[in-house]
Amino acid sequence: MKKLTNKEKEIMELYWQHGPMFVRELLEHYAEPRPHFNTLSTMVRLLEKNGFLGHRQYGNTYQYFATVSEKEYGKSSLAGVIKNYFNNSYLSAVSAFVKEEKISVDELKELISQIEKNTAETAGKEHA
Repeated sequence: MKKLTNKEKEIMELYWQHGPMFVRELLEHYAEPRPHFNTLSTMVRLLEKNGFLGHRQYGNTYQYFATVSEKEYGKSSLAGVIKNYFNNSYLSAVSAFVKEEKISVDELKELISQIEKNTAETAGKEHA
């Protein structure tokens, strides 16, 4: 999945927060000075072209909606960071957090517990 620019992410966050909107409604969520309508409309169409938004047509206007959830985008972004900066190794990523003291021993124990729980649940489903 393509990484969003800051401006694209700002637009997507508005769609994730407020749901389907016409471009004029989207514009209302911006503080002054607001972007120009045509600029915003162009960015929305690019987000649609890149698969982040879809639309429903109402007469000669379009109401846009998110086709990718914030959670899906977050997961793909994390996967991209791990691929590009940690040689696709989740262990290396976690190790970097430990070395930088960004994750505590208790948090690591909780992570291990969650992994063990998910592994047990997956194994249970396979045998069912």
